[in-house]
Amino acid sequence: MNIIKLRSMLNDFYLEDIGDRDLTSELIFSSENMGELSFVAKQSGVFCGEWIIREGFHLLDHNIQVQIMVQDGTNIEKGQIIAIAKGAVVHLLKGERVILNLIQRMSGIATKTANIMNLIEGTNTKICDTRKTMPGLRVLDKYSVRVGGGANHRNGLYDAVLIKDNHIAFAGSITQAISKVKAGLGHMVKVEVEIETKEQLLEAIEAGADIIMFDNRSPHEISEWLLEVPDRIITEASGNITSKNVREYAESGVQYISLGSLTHSVEAFDISAKVLIKY
Repeated sequence: MNIIKLRSMLNDFYLEDIGDRDLTSELIFSSENMGELSFVAKQSGVFCGEWIIREGFHLLDHNIQVQIMVQDGTNIEKGQIIAIAKGAVVHLLKGERVILNLIQRMSGIATKTANIMNLIEGTNTKICDTRKTMPGLRVLDKYSVRVGGGANHRNGLYDAVLIKDNHIAFAGSITQAISKVKAGLGHMVKVEVEIETKEQLLEAIEAGADIIMFDNRSPHEISEWLLEVPDRIITEASGNITSKNVREYAESGVQYISLGSLTHSVEAFDISAKVLIKY
């Protein structure tokens, strides 16, 4: 986790939520009112977000004491205490909702990823994410996938080349697209090509692709087409892959399966903040 980036993000999130001041908390409590707040899991799954809790409260008040009870990646049970924060009530309440929103989303992603990983256990395939993340939250979404046992695809448009169907259509062919990319690309960046037909597969191999993505192909098609792929090329499957068929895709022999659903339609993990003590 990039703590510098995280602190900057939290700063923006607090500015959005708190604005000029927290009217409710500041009118009810003084800075002398102290208390303890616990974060409690209301379902079972994989926890993710310990840095959010720690840095989130410390950004508001360095005097708040944060005790993390479980680490990122820990399997937690319903009713389990995740963390306890002790300090000024006004600051505990200011940070409560932003922190909850983030750790609920992150734990939901980690839990969903872990569930998918369990479904393909025993295979050599890895599960990875996509760019279908919540704008502004990509670094947290992708961190959550790693915590859940998955791998990260490219972080954005800047760190890897992925030639998709529209690139190919505009360029005229896979060969033309790869040729233009490699003419201006440094040697440290890999080139991935999305293919939908066997003809495109053979063209991508001939043109020098480093990674080939089988897009919306059946497990049977992939297993057959893999026979044409040299060992030097990494393979990936994507499109219409769900928890119901992910095992079948993994057993096709493909090396990676990318799932947009890990992040674009995640269900928030149920966590609540409960007052332990007020004094």
